[in-house]
Formats: sequence, structure tokens, C-alpha cells
Amino acid sequence: MYSVMFVCLGNICRSPMAEAVFRAKIRERGLESQVRVASAGTGNWHIGKPPHEGTRKILDRHEISWDGLTASCITEEDGEKFDLIVAMDRRNESDIRAVIGEDARAEVIRFLSLVPELGVEDVPDPFFTGNFEEVYEMVTAGCERLAEQVEHRVR
Repeated sequence: MYSVMFVCLGNICRSPMAEAVFRAKIRERGLESQVRVASAGTGNWHIGKPPHEGTRKILDRHEISWDGLTASCITEEDGEKFDLIVAMDRRNESDIRAVIGEDARAEVIRFLSLVPELGVEDVPDPFFTGNFEEVYEMVTAGCERLAEQVEHRVR
């Protein structure tokens, strides 16, 4: 089974949105039994909380389930448990690498490296910007591209 973890700062806005959207893309392709999806934050202050209201509203508007999503914090073990860890921004990427260590099995990439045509390197944090729609559009584009890549890997 191929495994993907999305990581942002608090695991209440960007990474749970990406987890929910990516699960939907995987389900559309009939790959649920072949791909495990999770998300986490680099900070621990929201552990156990549901996604941010803005994330829940945008997912509801697009009829994407966020059921069962609760914030967690990335651990060193995640570097061994996951094949791919996807950072939402440059700072997250640096923090992930510090937590999982240099010898971790997981490949670590920045989310928007999946869609370089957007011309942006970091997914902005809507916790601070309030722009959940913009983030949803970026997340959807990146998750579509990642789902295509993962489908080729597991089929």
C-alpha cells in the first residue's frame, strides 16, 4: 500500500483540506484499498480538534467529506510509516525534515512542486489570510496531479 501524508503548521486548515480532497481523488479512481492518506501539523496546539470552520465550509460546499479528520502532530515515526510526506510550504518542509531526520524512508516534497505552472512555491495559510477559496483551488490542482502520479505507481 502506498502512503501519503500532508503536513501544514497546525493541521486544521491546509493539510486536512488536502487530505480530504486527495481522498476524494483516490476514491474517484477506485484506489482506496491501495493508498493510505493522512495529515498532520508541525505544531501541537490543535491536537484532537476538527478542521478549521473555513476548511469545513469549503469542503462542504464542494461536497467533500471531512468526517473523522482531527488534528495531529507529525512524529519521527511518520518518516518511516509514509512513502511520501507533502509539505504545504517551505517552513513546513524544513520542520518536517528536522522531525523525521535525514535517514527517513519517506520522500519529502513541497505541495506546489506538483503544479509549477501556478507560479507559486508555498500554499498560503488561510488561518492568517482567510482566503480558503484560493487555497482550495491550489489544493485541488495539486491533489489532481498527485492522484495521477500515485495511480501510475500503484497500478
